[in-house]
Amino acid sequence: MHKTSAWPLALIYAALIVFASLFPFDGWRSQGVDPLVFLLAKIPPPYWTWFDVNTNIAGYAPFGFLMALAMLRSGWSRGAVPIAFLVGTLLSLSMEFIQIYLPRRVPSNMDLVLNSAGTLLGALVAALLEKLGAIDRWSQFRERWFVPQARGALVLLAMWPVALLFPASVPLGLGQMWERLEVVLAEWLTDTPFLEWLPVTEDAMEPLSQGRELIAVMLGLLIPCLLGYCIIRGIGRRAIFTLTTTVVGVSVTALTFFLSYGPSHAWEWQTVPTRMGLGLGVVIAMLLAPVPRRVCAALLLLALMLHLNLLNQAPTSAYFSQTLQAWEQGRFIRFYGVAQWLGWIWPYAALVYVVLRVSRRSDDA
Repeated sequence: MHKTSAWPLALIYAALIVFASLFPFDGWRSQGVDPLVFLLAKIPPPYWTWFDVNTNIAGYAPFGFLMALAMLRSGWSRGAVPIAFLVGTLLSLSMEFIQIYLPRRVPSNMDLVLNSAGTLLGALVAALLEKLGAIDRWSQFRERWFVPQARGALVLLAMWPVALLFPASVPLGLGQMWERLEVVLAEWLTDTPFLEWLPVTEDAMEPLSQGRELIAVMLGLLIPCLLGYCIIRGIGRRAIFTLTTTVVGVSVTALTFFLSYGPSHAWEWQTVPTRMGLGLGVVIAMLLAPVPRRVCAALLLLALMLHLNLLNQAPTSAYFSQTLQAWEQGRFIRFYGVAQWLGWIWPYAALVYVVLRVSRRSDDA
């Protein structure tokens, strides 16, 4: 048995499935629909697209993979695939039943079948990798590269590319949420005495200058690098991790712009401040590669606080707001909800993690 990041990742992914299935969580009411209506309906339904087929399979495949992987890593080799398949099927069935009470959701037995198939596919891939010895090789790789207490940081690093899929106003700028949160809270507290308690910014927010945008992009790249440094052994491995993180961050940001604005705009985010910020972030990360892990954690805490302060003192752009409306109203609505919350929450989860790490009395250097 091994301590594995697959368990928390599976739980987080299950929570994301619930969020994506029920987003935007409004309009709850009984519609007088018999649950057996969608269970016994004809397959395929009258209205379906290959986009629906692919997303339903792809949406549950990682869950099946993580569930089976977690059980395989925990020593439950015999029942890993069937248990993962059963759990994924029950999760999908629960979501379809709950969607009966959401007017903006349409329960479907085809979704149930495809979700179950995706779970089974993911579980079978995990079992195949175990047979081929890939899981053992990953265990050996993890022991060489990471410290024993690496599970929390690995989970955060695995979530970072997904969080970047939320279209950000500043490239690599996660956690810019206070402007929108202020509007939401004001709507909730309207016609209540608590509205006066709400701290409202009286002065209009000014857009980031090119210099501050450069710093924000630099910190956006430096934060995951420092997070990795908290658990990675050796200077050379840290340098490889920095280059890999840069490639992943640039690629995912390009994919985000591809989905948001179209193929011709995939690289328009590469402005002069952005390119300079990325280059400076790589240089600083390389210079910090020899720094002890506890010092990296302290620097990460400082970088997170500065990054969040910079982003949340600036407004979102008009183009960014239009993009959010397109994502909210288009066919990416479920994916948008998940990516949005990950983009908001990730830096604060990293902040909690690093505070706990810094506060430990004993930690390896």
